Amino acid sequence: MSFYFEQFEHRKPPPPLKKAPIAQTLAQICLIVAIVTGAWYIQWRWTSSINFDALWIAIPLLLAETGAYIGLVLFVFTIWRVDDFEQKNAPSCITECDSGENRSPSPVSVDVFFPTYDEEVELVRLSLQDALKIHYPHSINIKIHVLDDGNRAVMRELAEEMGCNYITRDNNTGFKAGNMRNAMEQTSGDFILICDADTRPFPSILENTLGYFRDPDVAWVQTPQWFFDLPEGKRLPDSLEQKFGSNGARVGRMVECIFGKVQVGEDPFVNDPKLFYDVILRRRNWANASFCCGAGSLHRREAVMQAALRQFSSEVDKLAHAQSQELQKLTGEFEAGSNVRQLITQKIAHEKEFTPYKFHVSEDIYTSIELHSDKVRKWKSVLHPAVESKMLSPQDLETWTVQRFKYAGGTLDIALNDDFLFREGLSFPQRMMYASTVWSYFGGLWNMVFLTAPLVFLFFAIAPVSAYSFDFYKHIFPFLFMTELGTMLAMWGLSGRKAKFSYLSFFPVNLKAIWTVLRGKKISFPVTSKERQDGYFVKLVWPQATIMFLTALGIVYAWVQFMLGHPKFDLSALIINSFWGLNNILALSGIVMAAFWRPDAVSEVSGNHDDNDAHDLKFAEAA
Repeated sequence: MSFYFEQFEHRKPPPPLKKAPIAQTLAQICLIVAIVTGAWYIQWRWTSSINFDALWIAIPLLLAETGAYIGLVLFVFTIWRVDDFEQKNAPSCITECDSGENRSPSPVSVDVFFPTYDEEVELVRLSLQDALKIHYPHSINIKIHVLDDGNRAVMRELAEEMGCNYITRDNNTGFKAGNMRNAMEQTSGDFILICDADTRPFPSILENTLGYFRDPDVAWVQTPQWFFDLPEGKRLPDSLEQKFGSNGARVGRMVECIFGKVQVGEDPFVNDPKLFYDVILRRRNWANASFCCGAGSLHRREAVMQAALRQFSSEVDKLAHAQSQELQKLTGEFEAGSNVRQLITQKIAHEKEFTPYKFHVSEDIYTSIELHSDKVRKWKSVLHPAVESKMLSPQDLETWTVQRFKYAGGTLDIALNDDFLFREGLSFPQRMMYASTVWSYFGGLWNMVFLTAPLVFLFFAIAPVSAYSFDFYKHIFPFLFMTELGTMLAMWGLSGRKAKFSYLSFFPVNLKAIWTVLRGKKISFPVTSKERQDGYFVKLVWPQATIMFLTALGIVYAWVQFMLGHPKFDLSALIINSFWGLNNILALSGIVMAAFWRPDAVSEVSGNHDDNDAHDLKFAEAA
């Protein structure tokens, strides 16, 4: 059996971004100025620039700008500085990681979990083959476990063939979290390495990460996820030459003379996680706020169990207190007796399931919150900057959309229903970091306003500000310039343009996630498909395509009206809104083109998937 990604096996992961102290210092200065000038601009907008003749558009835009400014402040706090943990030598025995009185100097033991449900057997085989190649400079006990929630005979046979342990269960309660809980009950390693079915760990993963656990307070280490099958694209001159011949190549070279090297067709879904891991998550190390992202993470078993036990005890006490109050209302007693309270507590503890990993669509970040808010141990988390495994990216827009919906909906569900930002045990920096994550998913609300606001002027000559005067430019330009300069310096070595465009074009999925959570609907657990779904996905991008079409039409209409002497179309306002609209078209064009993207060469994977529910999930069903 062959897979399409075999052609990418030769690829090597990019190294972590090098620390750039000068760029970091300059970025901090610029971003402070951006926050100050931004506050000045927002204050001016609220007090001196509202168009009271069109409050129906003026107020939404003002609220959108305020929401985006708050997001900027949180983002600046997140990316403030790089402060990596010291990478220590790999421990030779468990006492170097845990100096407990009852521990003997035995070799470190690690359980490697591969949760699977319906993935191709040969795909899992590749992951197991790489896991069997893991080496370590000292004696170590490594056990590889296939956690098969599909309860398939062929997967059992594969595990036996590869010399791995096979674990299954009779139900799928809790999905991935329940699957791992079931495995924890049947294993005993000091540490747990979590992989997805398509995670291909490098031989060095344990040698390079177990040293962090010499600090007894380190609960888990997250390594960056690297999608080794992302399209690399083509140079612009080569792409234009293929379509338009030598003249196209010349145009491409002229463009690159102005803007530098331009790649076309790389990462069509903006799925490269380097910006997230190497900038955002890595820079949370200083605040001990780097959260777990599942695959590629290594956990201390003791930390997971202790945090789960404390959370279990806390939840039992809350339920027992609530039931005691209900009993008092029924009996009329002033207070339930201690014996009654004890019986209620025992009954709830017996009935309630103990869950080391939360039964939640975002169980990874949920478990991170539990550990970070542990008031007794003050567990630490580490983002190890180097890539230690490779995995597959979503291969079509439908899979990408379902995955993004799951991330957004799961995080918002935790924020709105668990009130974790106000938990005791979290430090102020940790609260700010988690608040930044949550706030970013509300971005669909103001991004929708930013995308539609220019249309109001282009079609109706109604401006949301009182005037596009010198006062307006005086307040907005310093803010925008310093924000762009500061973020460019903070992300030195990476381009943030595509990420910004992706965030803007993400608004329909974000809005759907917000609406789903507000209605109290449960976010489902769709399995991310490892195969490309057939066809094009125009239905998923109709909101973006509609805005692009209306914006282009509006620009043409407004300029025609201006040329004909329409008195309401002010030149200054027309220029501003035209450039604003063109930026929106450019930002949304990527996601619309992704609906039609097809890889250059895809080898079909054998097997009949007609009955594969996870692969047939549609975005509408995911909600």
